[in-house]
Amino acid sequence: MNTKILSFFFIFIVTFVNAQRPEPFVKMDNYGQQVWVDSTLKAMTIDEKIGQLFMIQAYSNRDAKHQAEVAKLIKEYKVGGLVFFQGTPKKQAEMTNFFQEVSDLPLLIAFDGEWGLDMRLDNTYRFPWNMALGAIQDERLIEDFGVLVGKHHKRLGIHVNFAPVVDVNINPNNPIIGNRSFGESPQNVASKAIAFTKGIQNQYVLANAKHFPGHGDTDTDSHLALPTIPFSPQRLDSVELYPYKELFKTDLASVMVAHLSVPELEPNTDLPSSLSKNIVTDLLKNKMKFKGLIFTDALNMKGAANFSSSAEINLEVIKAGNDILLMPEDIPGSFVKLKQAVADGIITEARLDESVLKILKAKYWAGLRNFIPIKTQNIQEDLNGVDAEALHYKLVEHSTTLLKNEEQLFPIKDLVATKIAYVKLGDDDNTTFINRLNDYAQVDVITGKRLDEIIEKLKPYNLVIIGYHKSNAGPWRRFKFKDQELVWLQEIARNKPVILDIFASAYSLLDVKTFTNIESVLVSYQNSVIAQDVSAQQIFGALTTKGRLPVSIPNEFSEGTGFDSANLYRLSYGLPEQVGMSSEKLERIDSLAKKIIKTKMAPGLQVLVARKGKVVYRKSFGYHTGKKTTKVQNNHLYDLASITKILGALPLIMKAEEEGKYTLETPIADIFPILKNTDKKGITVKEALSHFARIKAWIPYYLKTLDSVTQKPSREYYRNKPSKKFSILVAKNLYLRTDYKDSMYQAIADSPLLTKRRYKYSGLVFYLYKDYFEKTYNQSMDELNDSFFYKPLGANTLGYKPLDHFSKRIIVPTERDLYFRN
Repeated sequence: MNTKILSFFFIFIVTFVNAQRPEPFVKMDNYGQQVWVDSTLKAMTIDEKIGQLFMIQAYSNRDAKHQAEVAKLIKEYKVGGLVFFQGTPKKQAEMTNFFQEVSDLPLLIAFDGEWGLDMRLDNTYRFPWNMALGAIQDERLIEDFGVLVGKHHKRLGIHVNFAPVVDVNINPNNPIIGNRSFGESPQNVASKAIAFTKGIQNQYVLANAKHFPGHGDTDTDSHLALPTIPFSPQRLDSVELYPYKELFKTDLASVMVAHLSVPELEPNTDLPSSLSKNIVTDLLKNKMKFKGLIFTDALNMKGAANFSSSAEINLEVIKAGNDILLMPEDIPGSFVKLKQAVADGIITEARLDESVLKILKAKYWAGLRNFIPIKTQNIQEDLNGVDAEALHYKLVEHSTTLLKNEEQLFPIKDLVATKIAYVKLGDDDNTTFINRLNDYAQVDVITGKRLDEIIEKLKPYNLVIIGYHKSNAGPWRRFKFKDQELVWLQEIARNKPVILDIFASAYSLLDVKTFTNIESVLVSYQNSVIAQDVSAQQIFGALTTKGRLPVSIPNEFSEGTGFDSANLYRLSYGLPEQVGMSSEKLERIDSLAKKIIKTKMAPGLQVLVARKGKVVYRKSFGYHTGKKTTKVQNNHLYDLASITKILGALPLIMKAEEEGKYTLETPIADIFPILKNTDKKGITVKEALSHFARIKAWIPYYLKTLDSVTQKPSREYYRNKPSKKFSILVAKNLYLRTDYKDSMYQAIADSPLLTKRRYKYSGLVFYLYKDYFEKTYNQSMDELNDSFFYKPLGANTLGYKPLDHFSKRIIVPTERDLYFRN
């Protein structure tokens, strides 16, 4: 009795849960939708109903002949939908408008946009592949990604995106899925797919989970042949089908059925899953209770096309329970075949109506009751907005994965003691990575044709960053290490501490036989410009790593491995939108800079804007001088002039105060004995620093050193060659008397105070501090600042005596000097 009761309740609960499966195409105006769908269906002929099942391909990079051929198929066979492939956004929009005008019923437009429109269209935004997204722990970012992809699709008049890929990629040798998968964990794949679906369908673009029942553990490409999925029902249920079961609890709009041989689900091993009633109707529709649209995978793929004639295949597809035939071949023959099947009762009109009803509901849901032509104006700009780039930065920052960090080498903390080299492996570009690394510290690029040559060049360094850069052109590109690269990697790691950064598929790590000698391993997943930029910032602790490995590297790193790296709070780099600013508004700086140059207020300039610890604008304009021979670049150096007091003296003043050498209330005469018997003896450090000490603004020391007649440097004070008596370098081949600085200090002591106590900017006391610091710490002021502040901060270009460290070619002239440089 108890067993019967339990069985009853189990059946009741299962039935209740299945009955609660959400209807994916219900609109807020459900009544209006139902009226339109019912009236449209009622008015349709058999030909029109059959035509709704066809979704044919269109290319916006082909000629007028192709467009005419597609239009003819739409007119003659009442085609219900189009899937667009290669071309450009503007041309696709124009073609969509044309085809929608040609069609009696609105066309359902589909697209393969797994990582955005860039998957098929030129000049559109490319987001990261799913493998990188699978490393992200914050699913809200995946939802944001879905929303933005949905906006891009909607802007282009696309109603279905054949994404997300929900294949659980357990096989690293899978030739067609790989980077397109969120990873090898069914749970992770499911959660990412749910988040993406929620985001894209928020924009009323149909998501499409593919490739049912699961293409992740194959070593055959279904474009070329029929892959076999040889697993038990238990394995299929817990792995391949798991993401679908979770997605079906949501309002997922559609599914794509793959061309696979699945013996445990379809006994006929030659029959592709897309043609199998056991899989499409019995499993997907009846057992799993999926209520959305069911697409086949492309029917021109060999996994299906090799089975029989095109017309016969297309008939079997509908008999199996699919709603839409994607890219069918032989449309005229297939149309006739399907029409005859309806006439013969092989396909009932009720069965036909079942699919057409869903298609019409989907069209209404996607906004196709009344088609509004796509506006082509500004379409390029709308599809490449800064919002996409800002999201891309977030996605990459949250995906980059720190797999190993022995000795806590990562991020690099000590910029003074660490001498860094970079060695490139792989065959793709690394420009952004190198440039950004050098924004934080001097990182020398080491090259060579032989390993022994590289090892010899690396001897002076105590840290080597090895970047492995492979093509970012597509997720199917080869990512394996060359044998020589593997030897170089191990030998360099045996000799030096190494940070290995992988700008390629995580599966490339399978080639590395041992990680014993590699202290830190970072996976950046792709070699995009943004991945290189973010990764370099993470290496120096300006940004942190947050990702977790979405696949396993046997015997080394399990799925889910990853460490959150330390935040060293160094300045990071990014976009204005990341810190609540506007790129558009900051662009006004460009016009202002151009005006400055045009009106000859300055021959050139650099502008840098930072907010909330992030540099968001950094540009250079014009030339070094009015002669226009050298363009100003971001790495060129300017004299900071009066800011020297803040950047040069003040850090040392603060250091000495922290060490207890004086306080802010200490009289400056206690620090500078030359002031003891002067009117300045009662002035405090605080008063001097705040410019309320009544000290003169400046003293023109140089006038005394000029010849009274020629107004040029006097031989009494200057020589063209250095000596013990003339050692102070003033300009090229011009040296001032060594003892003249004592005269300068005395002039400060002798200068009378101003009569009125008010704010008066003065730099005189700062000259005295130089002498004090050098005597106190027994180092020159430039060396003190360099060792105590600039190097630890990574301020590699800040300091005194730039000619000692940099080429004159990158030092911008500050002013026109007619006294010393004439």
